[in-house]
Amino acid sequence: MPNETRLAEHCGVSKITVRQALQELASLGSIRREQGRGTFVSPPKIYEGPRELMSFTEEIRAHRLAPASSILSYGVAAADAEVAGALEIAEGDQVFVLSRLRLAGGEPMGVQTAHIPLALAPSLPNENFEDVSLYSLLQSKYGIEPATARETYRAVLAEEADAGLLQISAGAPAFAAERITTSRDGRPFEFVRSVMRGDRYRIVLNLVK
Repeated sequence: MPNETRLAEHCGVSKITVRQALQELASLGSIRREQGRGTFVSPPKIYEGPRELMSFTEEIRAHRLAPASSILSYGVAAADAEVAGALEIAEGDQVFVLSRLRLAGGEPMGVQTAHIPLALAPSLPNENFEDVSLYSLLQSKYGIEPATARETYRAVLAEEADAGLLQISAGAPAFAAERITTSRDGRPFEFVRSVMRGDRYRIVLNLVK
């Protein structure tokens, strides 16, 4: 981005006016200013808050970005106590586990690991998830339609493995999220653990008294 003097000359305004405008853009997160390097345009933030229940694919498309996924691992495992409790199944029951790197506009956004009771969708291990919404597949092939979800977020420091996948520094701020999704009949069918980039997500809550 041009320096303040060039911007002022180009726009026909004072340097003070340009400096104030840049400070406002920085406070909004639209630009970042680095000492000794200059001013740079920041990538758009993904805002999270009360909203319609969406898949990652739908959510990223709503922000006019191209969603994509890279499969990290998938397979069948025995549910541990936490997963079993979230899905209301017996500990040790088989669950399909799908771990993906989620991207928006070609940029890594988060690492997500979904757990789904294998009894609800026995052939999931044979599906291709590279460019398919999991929710769309569950609805079209297995008749499982998401109705509600409960998400919990907490601030964490990115561990080395996740940081490498997300192209951020180990120890950088991140959001750890857990989601339990239920179907129309009120039955939990999905438990997801996510680690999302802290520099690309903001949590926004609309509060009314």
